[in-house]
Amino acid sequence: MVKQSIFGRMAQLAKANINSLLDQAEDPQKMLDQMVRDYTNNIAEAESAVAQTIGNLRMLQDDYNEDVKNAQDWGNKALAASRKADEYRNSGDTVDAQKFDNLAKVAIQRQMSAENEAKAAEPSIASQTEVVEKLKTGLDQMKGKLNELTSKRNELVARSKTAAAQSQVHDALKSIDFMDPTSEVGRFEEKIRREEAKVRGQQELAASSLDAQFNQLEDLGEQTEIEARLAALKSGGAKPAIGSSANSTADGSTVEEADFDKL
Repeated sequence: MVKQSIFGRMAQLAKANINSLLDQAEDPQKMLDQMVRDYTNNIAEAESAVAQTIGNLRMLQDDYNEDVKNAQDWGNKALAASRKADEYRNSGDTVDAQKFDNLAKVAIQRQMSAENEAKAAEPSIASQTEVVEKLKTGLDQMKGKLNELTSKRNELVARSKTAAAQSQVHDALKSIDFMDPTSEVGRFEEKIRREEAKVRGQQELAASSLDAQFNQLEDLGEQTEIEARLAALKSGGAKPAIGSSANSTADGSTVEEADFDKL
């Protein structure tokens, strides 16, 4: 009964499907911690019960040893009384001889009583000794299981934290995926590309406008030279440029080749 009460709950814990319990638990770490506490408390209870059982065994052994010692003492007294009776009988003192014989008988009777008590205690001592050895073995096994559970708890908690950290890093990397056009970075990059394209367009427009302005400047320079030469012709102070052929007037009107024949 004592052994069963000590190891009953431990057997239930050992036979339980721990993996299933952990799957159903909202917080496996808390459940593992609770299991470690349960094992620790049960071991403390078992140690107390085993200590009490050992104490009871030691009391039985003390009583047994006392009975054995008493049997030996009464045996020695019976022997001493018998020898004394023989001495008195040899000396012719039958009265004292009978007296010490009676004392020897009383001592023998008490010796037998002590021996009977010792023999009666032997089965209980043997049985209790067997129980104590089994309890010690069971207690050692419980402590071994506690060490295994504690080690497993630490391993699983470490693995759980590692998995959580990896998941967190994965989620963080996923949230800043540079290649994902839907990410914040992708949208920001697309905005910058549009702004850069707009700037290139503005530069092209500015370049086209600048070319047109230079073309206008070149046309204006040509017209200015024509006006200057015309004025020089009218004043007679200059000749037309060699190889020059003008087919338009300074005011921009078109001149036909036939008009020159009329001169």
